[in-house]
Amino acid sequence: MWQKLYDELQDRNFIIIIAVAMDSRADAARPWIEAAGPRYPALIDRDHRVAELYNMVNVPQAVWIDEDGRIVRPAENAGAYEAFRSLDRQTMTVPEDKMATAAAAKATYVNAVRDWVLLGPACGHLFAADQARARTAAPNADIVQAHCHFRLGQYLLRQDRAAEGREHLAEAARLHPASWNIWRQAAEPNETGLAAGPEFWARVDALGDGYYYPPVAMAGMPQ
Repeated sequence: MWQKLYDELQDRNFIIIIAVAMDSRADAARPWIEAAGPRYPALIDRDHRVAELYNMVNVPQAVWIDEDGRIVRPAENAGAYEAFRSLDRQTMTVPEDKMATAAAAKATYVNAVRDWVLLGPACGHLFAADQARARTAAPNADIVQAHCHFRLGQYLLRQDRAAEGREHLAEAARLHPASWNIWRQAAEPNETGLAAGPEFWARVDALGDGYYYPPVAMAGMPQ
């Protein structure tokens, strides 16, 4: 999806896409990146510096930054939708209508990015500076401490002090419960290497009527 868009628009003298994997284990993210073979920059943010800087709490999320360095759309779900929560865990299938809605959400978001590249400031999906600020959540003391614990935990893990490192990761997740990025790093991976085992599903189920992927404020996006 993103590679196709990049190939289509790369001659616009614009860095359209920079992909950042929020994974503290380089060996976990690298095979997925290498298998995809993107021709745009793809980085691994082991310390979640990008997440901390832009208030990213899940993947996939995106931030739109214009050529003047101004954020015109703060961190939001990059066309993701809640369809996976309708998964039948016995048959491992998702209802067709939910899959169709998810596909439409993704297409809407990609088309919006295309419009931005082609139309620039005339694109109707951009937020004014005051609107962008209003949609940017400032970190509170707990979130700031959570990121400190996360970085310390990562450092300790790399020093082979696993027990201490996991304690700090757990404290980071406790302080910043909205961050799936932080929680995911200490979660037990499933057989495919993803943090999507029983612990993940229990956490998703605990959301109740809450969102895993909050709706994106964009024309045509399902709510």
